[in-house]
Amino acid sequence: MDLQGSVALVTGAASGIGAAAARQLAARGATVVVADLQADKGEALAAEIGGVFAQVDVTDTEQIAAAVRAASDIAPLRAVVNSAGIGWAQRTVGRDGTPESAHSLEAFTKVVAINLIGTFDVVRQAATAMSHNDADADGCRGAIVNVASVAAFDGQIGQAAYSSSKGGVVGMTLPVARDLAAVGIRLNTVAPGLIDTPIYGQGEDAEAFKAKLGESVLFPKRLGVPDELASMVMECLTNPYMNGEVVRVDGGIRMPPK
Repeated sequence: MDLQGSVALVTGAASGIGAAAARQLAARGATVVVADLQADKGEALAAEIGGVFAQVDVTDTEQIAAAVRAASDIAPLRAVVNSAGIGWAQRTVGRDGTPESAHSLEAFTKVVAINLIGTFDVVRQAATAMSHNDADADGCRGAIVNVASVAAFDGQIGQAAYSSSKGGVVGMTLPVARDLAAVGIRLNTVAPGLIDTPIYGQGEDAEAFKAKLGESVLFPKRLGVPDELASMVMECLTNPYMNGEVVRVDGGIRMPPK
């Protein structure tokens, strides 16, 4: 799929994997709508790559709709990357065994609302806009990539909420791809492993921690970098025969229980 002259919408685009994807999309000739809650970083990235910033909370349907409209007003919306998400770590039963220390239902609901429901809301609204695009020679009107996690498969202790949310993203890949085939839209999911993003912090302690984590990767024994994940995102967007797939980008790691 040729992205030159088209528009791409990237959620969670202000940093990490989303920012890397936004830069690579811009390099391919797309105008990128940088959608994120972080206005300062998002506006800076949009200025850097010649894109447009849209402040979006993916739990807010109207904000998503506004971002999709903003994208479609520029040029045909042909690419979407869903990278917005949050993590949470808490055991199902607390260490002291009291009801108060059990996993927070509020936290579980929030993680699912952002990572799963927010992703689907972006998909349904963006795909509706894409369905009005002119089709290419293959009949394709657009492509969508959702970002899940290896936690969808190898959830660790304390990852009940996060793994459930990302497992949902993985689980909807094929049925949604089948839905969207009728209107000429492809959908794939990438599942990153241990990627070096701002979530790990900065400084000597953070670097030592990341190096230790990298030892558990099969090969190469390091954390991945956002550009490596974004390269797979681009492959899923532009390869016309990629559809309905979940691709792990993880250096061959299989996460242990903890």
